Amino acid sequence: MAYLSEADHRRISDAVAAAEETTSGEIVTVLADRSDGYSDIALAWAAALAFLVMTILAWFGDWMLDLFDALAGGWNHEWTTPGILALFTALTIAIFLLVWLVQLWSPVKFALVPGKVKTARVRERAVDLFKVGADRRTVGRTGVVIYLSLRERRAEIVADAAINEMVPPETWGEAMTDMLDEIAEGRMADGIIAGVADVGAILSQHFPRAEDDKNELPDRLVEL
Repeated sequence: MAYLSEADHRRISDAVAAAEETTSGEIVTVLADRSDGYSDIALAWAAALAFLVMTILAWFGDWMLDLFDALAGGWNHEWTTPGILALFTALTIAIFLLVWLVQLWSPVKFALVPGKVKTARVRERAVDLFKVGADRRTVGRTGVVIYLSLRERRAEIVADAAINEMVPPETWGEAMTDMLDEIAEGRMADGIIAGVADVGAILSQHFPRAEDDKNELPDRLVEL
């Protein structure tokens, strides 16, 4: 699914090229629908609620059996141990499957993922993409990846070793703020362009462009 038009892609590519005019740093922009499928979180929720149901059944077993009898027409039923176990097991499995199926709808799944987990997964994905697309791929170790993950509503800036030695992580805060402020207003392309401009300004202070500088990484936006 493409989130941005060809015109927006050209604008972002032009912004990256313009930012790199004043620095030897190389900026790569990546836009992703999501950073993870979170199947483990969905499984954890399903298991947790199924376990909760098991606990409730253990504490209120007699009441549940009376309720089941009432729903069956009000006739008393002679419950055997295997019958009770079969009923409670079926209810537990049903709850597990129901919770799992509900989470197949993305809005519910992402609403149930804890914020800290989203942040950690987005960071992990950003680092993985950096290792593939920018790590050690520039002569001066001056590559930077600006990563935006839409479903999690989070962004990350990952820089190569030489940049990390000169630029503390908190320095990227302004770039992140400018980028996310624009995106929050529905201007995704403008947000990425703002982030690129801020990152370029920071890089130009520490890594000014040399006369023989070459464009080592693509300027285009990568959509995943």
